[in-house]
Amino acid sequence: MRFLNPLETDARGPELRFVQRMWHMRMLGLGLGVVPIGAVLLEQDAPLVAWIALVANGYVWPHVAYAISRRSRDARVVEFRNLMADSALGGAWIAVMGFNLVPSALIAAMLSVDKIAVAGWPFLARTAALQVAACVAMSALLGFPVALDSSMAVVVACLPFLFTYPMAISSASYRLARKVLQQNRQLERLNRIDVLTGLPNRRHWSEVVTGELARFLRTRRPAVLLLIDVDNFKEVNDRHGHGTGDEVLRCIAGVLRASIREIDTPARYGGDEFGVLLTETDVRGGREVAERIRTTFLAMRGVEAAAERCTLSIGLAEADLMLATVDDWVRRADAAMYRAKAGGRNRVEPHHASMER
Repeated sequence: MRFLNPLETDARGPELRFVQRMWHMRMLGLGLGVVPIGAVLLEQDAPLVAWIALVANGYVWPHVAYAISRRSRDARVVEFRNLMADSALGGAWIAVMGFNLVPSALIAAMLSVDKIAVAGWPFLARTAALQVAACVAMSALLGFPVALDSSMAVVVACLPFLFTYPMAISSASYRLARKVLQQNRQLERLNRIDVLTGLPNRRHWSEVVTGELARFLRTRRPAVLLLIDVDNFKEVNDRHGHGTGDEVLRCIAGVLRASIREIDTPARYGGDEFGVLLTETDVRGGREVAERIRTTFLAMRGVEAAAERCTLSIGLAEADLMLATVDDWVRRADAAMYRAKAGGRNRVEPHHASMER
């Protein structure tokens, strides 16, 4: 017996979850399939060996298949082989029943449904061919018995399988589809969020700013961009380590969230630069917000950042009709930010028209 160590089990998690799903579906499907096949065997007055084989197939084989797959090195490949064995066994039982019409059609249909659900039409084609071959071989072994008529008792015995198994497959498919949708949404969210600070990243912020500029050009409602650079951030990293630098960046993110409204959008623009979009705000209001950000950071920056004189230089630019693109707007705020740094750092500077001449 081969035991799996915890690290190997973690690495094979998706494979083992697939095997477990198939185990549950196999127990349900084969367990329900015993009823219509048993009804036919009862009418045929089948020998004891047929009943033993039926019970083994319906109630023992699912657990054997699960154990084989779980202990194998490539559980997914082995489980696909087990699914092919299911189809072969199903074909054999169709022959044993003498092609009794209703249960034979039901078994063939359900075996086809689960193969499509697992791996699509190509896999169905492979398993269907194996099913036909097993059916022909078993029928030849038994002398090609044919008994197509299905009694009312056999039809009734088919009903639990007919209703329960498709609903189980549909439920499993729905759960998987929902899980994929949730994962896609989470992935999309992660693609828009800066992992370190939890703020929107540059890509997402640029999309929001683009929409806001378009809104300004339609409505003339005011909006202001802030670009923020962390003064002496390199010294903090060099002397106190990148862990301390990361704490400074997270501190700034917290300051931004606390200093702006829900309708405003902060972001980590890149490296030690941050951006803020202030909607429904003119340059005077933007300057007030920028000063609040600057002074709040001074109070919250921590001992190491204070020792390196880590401060914020902030440039701001108000939207106007001279802006042709978002890049123009960002360049204005960026120029104002560098003016703040050139003027001694730890200050707020608005964009002026004279800066473009």
